[in-house]
This record gives sequence, structure tokens and C-alpha cells, in this order.
Amino acid sequence: MHPVFRVAAVTDADAHELLAEYFSMRAAGFDPAAGSYRAVFPDPARFTPPDGVFLVVDDGASPVGCGGIRMLEPHRAEVKHLYLRDTVRGRGWGRLLLAELERRAAELGATEAVLDTNVALEAAGSLYRTNGYVEIAPYNDNPNATTWFRKALS
Repeated sequence: MHPVFRVAAVTDADAHELLAEYFSMRAAGFDPAAGSYRAVFPDPARFTPPDGVFLVVDDGASPVGCGGIRMLEPHRAEVKHLYLRDTVRGRGWGRLLLAELERRAAELGATEAVLDTNVALEAAGSLYRTNGYVEIAPYNDNPNATTWFRKALS
């Protein structure tokens, strides 16, 4: 079985449900010493072509994940809200979703992808590193982030 990626507005019911789960999971695992986790639902316009795209991942029966890209500059896209439900983790779908987001970023004109994450998300950090992302200096002031990455897109 392979995942199916479909474009969705971040306000669609499936996308909103998955984002709410993602934010809840992030808040539950956030280090209290760092303050409180700040959940901000994405601006739908930032994830609509040509400014970006948001994908819902289906397993053939139901939605099981999501992720998006938004253009920060004409040639720089940011990966956002990459999330898969526990039921499909460990299948390599995170790698496939990341590759699909990178492909779509390139279609929008991006030559590089950036993202931020938190050190507590060890699996995410490993996913990014093994897929060619390298740590960079912070490019934003996201209070939830502790690590920033960049990857050149072909």
C-alpha cells in the first residue's frame, strides 16, 4: 500500500482535524521549561498556489497525515506541519510526503527548502537529516523551534 497525496485547503475538515491533532501532539510533548507551545493554524492563503500548497495523506480508506509548503521568497519554500498518525508511522511515508512537498515546491519555483523543528521531535530531525537537510542559523523567530534546516532542491 502506498500513500495518496491530495491537495486540500487548510480549512477543509480533514486538514483541520489533522492539524488539530498535530498541534495537540506538539503541545503535549513540549518542554515546559521552554514556555508554552504556541499553536497557530496556518493562513489558508499562504498554502494556495502560487504561494504554497497543502497536502492531506490518505491510506486508501481515510486521511492519515498532512504537510504543506509555503513560499517565503521567490526561490525559497518552507516545509510546514509534516504530520502522520501513529497508525502509518514506520512505513517510510514521512520520507515520501517530504519528497512530494519538495517536488511541489520546485514546481512553484523554489530552488531550496527550509524548515524549523524542535529538538524534542527526534524522528523528524532524523528524517530531515537523512534526506539531505543541513542545520542552518535561524531564519525566523518561531518560539516553538530549536533547530533550523535547509536543503537545495534540484
